[in-house]
Amino acid sequence: MSTAQAMRSDAAPVAGGSGRRASDRERMIAARAEALFRERRDHVRQRLDRLFPLLMLGQWCFAILVAIVFSPYGWAGKVKAVHLHVYVALFVGAAITALPLALSRAKPGWTGTRHVMAASQMLWSALLIHLSGGRIETHFHVFGSLAFLSFYYDWAVLLTATVVVAADHVIRQFFWPESVYGVVNPEWWRFLEHAFWVVFENTFLVMACLAGLHDMRKTAQQQAEVEALVESDELKTLALEMAMAEARR
Repeated sequence: MSTAQAMRSDAAPVAGGSGRRASDRERMIAARAEALFRERRDHVRQRLDRLFPLLMLGQWCFAILVAIVFSPYGWAGKVKAVHLHVYVALFVGAAITALPLALSRAKPGWTGTRHVMAASQMLWSALLIHLSGGRIETHFHVFGSLAFLSFYYDWAVLLTATVVVAADHVIRQFFWPESVYGVVNPEWWRFLEHAFWVVFENTFLVMACLAGLHDMRKTAQQQAEVEALVESDELKTLALEMAMAEARR
């Protein structure tokens, strides 16, 4: 065998080993990036699971105040009295808030928890719209709630919220239209108009959710690469120190 052939045969295993090490390193970086991504995403969702019940408790207090101050005029004319809606705000509000509050303590970060949060928040919108006598201004609470829910970075949560609010509008339009639209005989297609604007907002919120997840994943990838680089430098430094120590001995 010639000298050139021997050199090629000796270099081949080295090149193959270097390729395997590079592949293993890429897999380790990818696994670390995925772990960092999941950790950050879950942290955001757990934090929101704990914040939403606080928001609902605030809405509960506000609903009671609205029922005391506004409902006697909005629903019963100008004669101010303790209205039935005070009890509706007190007990229905408590029922809407109870399950999210329990889940936020028992299972923060669970998929079912954030869907319950979405449904409950939309029910709060429905209750506030009812207490205000279907005032159009109160309907903006729906859009604000959808914006808050988008912070979960989960488009399925927005779907749950949309289904709940659409079902509420459809059911109440047929059985009690005054409580949702403020008029006794609304057009039959009124719920479609409201649903259109909800879907319109959701289009942009879903895009924001996907963009947020992409940025979060990209940041995790960059951090994993930096950690791998630092670890490699630390190993090289340690090897150099060991070699110098051996040389001194």
